[in-house]
Amino acid sequence: MGRNPQSGGRLRPVDLARAHGLSTQAIRNYEEAGILPAAGRTLHGYRTYTALHAGALRAFLALVPGHGHQTATSIMRAVNETSADEAFRLIDESHAQLLDDRQTLRAVESALRDLEPTTASEPGAGPGRTGVSGPAAVSRPGVTFIGPLARRLGIRPATLRKWERAGLVRPRRDPLTGYRVYDETDVRDVLLAHQLRRGGYLLEQIAPLIAQVRTAGGLEPLEAALRDWHGRLSTRGRAMLTGAAELDAYLRERG
Repeated sequence: MGRNPQSGGRLRPVDLARAHGLSTQAIRNYEEAGILPAAGRTLHGYRTYTALHAGALRAFLALVPGHGHQTATSIMRAVNETSADEAFRLIDESHAQLLDDRQTLRAVESALRDLEPTTASEPGAGPGRTGVSGPAAVSRPGVTFIGPLARRLGIRPATLRKWERAGLVRPRRDPLTGYRVYDETDVRDVLLAHQLRRGGYLLEQIAPLIAQVRTAGGLEPLEAALRDWHGRLSTRGRAMLTGAAELDAYLRERG
């Protein structure tokens, strides 16, 4: 790596950069951002670094995968400004966000397990009992209408109409009455959208997922997405552990 910091030698920007495949400009940028402590200077004004700076760089690079660049920067800046408590608060927030993401994932998985393949057995949805009076109240096995479906979910019919405008569900219209008719696939999409909304997803995030489910004719695309989601959360949790170890080593070096 060039000079050995353990033997009392000074490190140049290029020494730090080469060890991690970075540019010397990146090292200077990290110092200016507060990620690294301020560098020493030679008589000619060149930057010089020490083992402490090398430890700060290792800590920062280890924190990024688990916390993201912005939060990792804030953590290192807090540490270098002798505000370790602020750094710990930022770390706690990242862990809380990770826990929230895990809970959302569990909620979505639970929703997929609970999705019913048919609505024919629900009260008011069977033959001759659609829950709608008048001409629409005819025998339609496996379908339901906006009122009974909204009551089943504890939401307003206006919410279902909003989801329809957003492309989350596409009920057909009864040619005689103009009423919205939700078949088994429509109900599946509504139930999935309902659970994802409860998990904090935005309508524009839900629409492409449901489109994938429709294209495949089933939930398989979401199952693959959920496996990937599990993997990303596990990788992020492991990265947080690695980052914590490097940060602890840096804090010990600082004394």
